[in-house]
Amino acid sequence: MKRMMDLFLTFGRIGALTFGGGYAMLSLLDYECVEKKKWLTADELTFVTVIAESTPGPIAINCATYTGYKLAGMGGAFFATAGMVLPSFLLLFAISIFFQNMLVVEIIEKAFRGIRIGVAVLIIQAAVRMIKKMIKKSPDKKIQTFIAAFFFLVAFTMNIAGVHISTIYLILCGGFLGLALFGGFGNKKEGRKDG
Repeated sequence: MKRMMDLFLTFGRIGALTFGGGYAMLSLLDYECVEKKKWLTADELTFVTVIAESTPGPIAINCATYTGYKLAGMGGAFFATAGMVLPSFLLLFAISIFFQNMLVVEIIEKAFRGIRIGVAVLIIQAAVRMIKKMIKKSPDKKIQTFIAAFFFLVAFTMNIAGVHISTIYLILCGGFLGLALFGGFGNKKEGRKDG
């Protein structure tokens, strides 16, 4: 039960204190789950993020559910997910009652402009952290750096040009490129050696 409460309170803190959705939460998830509590490795968080992005549901909730399940089974998954969802739900419910009136107040409207900038910085920080950890552990640093830079430039250029493309296509392209470059399609030789 102690582990369940720890999961609930940790993810509750992340859910309550992070503005900007799942991507903004990645930085806090990395700090809490990887660096502070050691519940996940940096690689696991990267894989969970990719899977969570590719599956239905918010990315942060999927990460919380996986972490909870890994540590304490179905009960852990429930408490971690509830911790992530409940504070945000209660806060959003309270704000929605007064939202129209709040935006009329000039100081609150200006505060939200600042929060948007802070959220963008959090997302960039999470991306830089994950890329650094991924490349640091990889024997193919140059190739992975190239892939990361290439897909960043593709996404950035398309956004600037006003062309919308789903991130799922970039993830799928990255997966096929990874298989091609790192031996996924050419593992037949290794399989023969093992067999």
